[in-house]
Amino acid sequence: MSALVEAVFPRRLGRPFRWLVSASWTSNIGDGIALAAGPLLVASQTDSAFLVALAAMLQRLPWLVFGLWAGALADRLDRRVVVMAANTIRAVVIAVLCVFIATGTVSIGMVLTAMFLYGVAEVFADTTQQTLLPTLVPSADLGTGNQRLQAGFLTANMLVGPPLGAFLFAAGMVWPFAAQVVCVALAVMLVSRIAAPPGTSFTTVRDADSHIRKDIAEGLRWVWQHPPVRTLSVVILVFNITWAAPWGVLVKYSLDHLHMSEVGYGLLTTASAVGGIVGIFVYGWLERHVNLATLIRVCLTLEVLTHGAFALTTTGWVAIAIMFEFGVYAFVWGTVSTTVRQRAVPKEFQGRVASINMICVFGGLVLGQGIGGVIAENWGLVAPWWFACAGAGVTLVLVWKSLSHVAHAGSAR
Repeated sequence: MSALVEAVFPRRLGRPFRWLVSASWTSNIGDGIALAAGPLLVASQTDSAFLVALAAMLQRLPWLVFGLWAGALADRLDRRVVVMAANTIRAVVIAVLCVFIATGTVSIGMVLTAMFLYGVAEVFADTTQQTLLPTLVPSADLGTGNQRLQAGFLTANMLVGPPLGAFLFAAGMVWPFAAQVVCVALAVMLVSRIAAPPGTSFTTVRDADSHIRKDIAEGLRWVWQHPPVRTLSVVILVFNITWAAPWGVLVKYSLDHLHMSEVGYGLLTTASAVGGIVGIFVYGWLERHVNLATLIRVCLTLEVLTHGAFALTTTGWVAIAIMFEFGVYAFVWGTVSTTVRQRAVPKEFQGRVASINMICVFGGLVLGQGIGGVIAENWGLVAPWWFACAGAGVTLVLVWKSLSHVAHAGSAR
């Protein structure tokens, strides 16, 4: 058992890192439970397709509205306290929703309000939590740290949580949300155990009299004036637009174009998670043996080729194999891009740059889904894949040379 603990939580990274990973994994189980139970609750309260779509939008809207503010506060306040406070608010919101569900007084309006409030608190919690790792571990170990955090997201949020949430919802509408409250509350307790290493602090020294809008502008200006981080932000934005365009209509693509059954669609989505598990195990070897610039270029090239492969295939099993391959490189890309960003950004800007990164992610998803829907409606279900392949391909060509600077930006500080 001690050997397993050492493999998952290397002693050299310290006990605070273990508390951070434990809190992240626990919180992700709760989020994974809600990933399945949330839509089921919405569907139980309304037959309106508009309200169902609105519920999905409310999960991403807070990132676009409050993301920059969350980043600025993360760089202004004690980051550990911000994470604890935001997660406490999340637990309270869901606990109140549980009361309405248990008493039979829940309505679609209450559900949508709870989802929005929960999403707002999640923006502050997730943005700030990204800034804790660079404080706790040396720069050289950020790849290992992010691998462990990403692994928890993949297994807890995507594999363990959703089926558990669906099972609990079938047992009783209130149970998955009660379980989510317990998970988030436990995460708060675990974060409270984290202590900053000697000589470091979770608070960055800032001018307390400056307005938060000045902090936001300063963060935006810092990203714009640092080409490697700016390039990485542009890549993340564009690749999320091109990724979301076909993935927004993936269910129709699988059913109507590939002629897969509902079970086949489930296998299609599960294949990416299985591929991600493989990515967990190969990442350490890749980081030790492959140049980071090469790793970034390979991942982005595979993204382009994956879109093209989906556009060309007409067979369900081939699509599942492609999805498995996507899961492998997507995990590697997520871990590498986060590590590169954290190494390149000074600690006093970690929160604001992390929030800009997340706005690029969610802004790209929102834009991409809208574009993909229009393209599919007018030119068919394969057209969004060609759009994604072309858009990602052109972007990759334009940034190819600068990716070496992106990969090693942290060494210049």
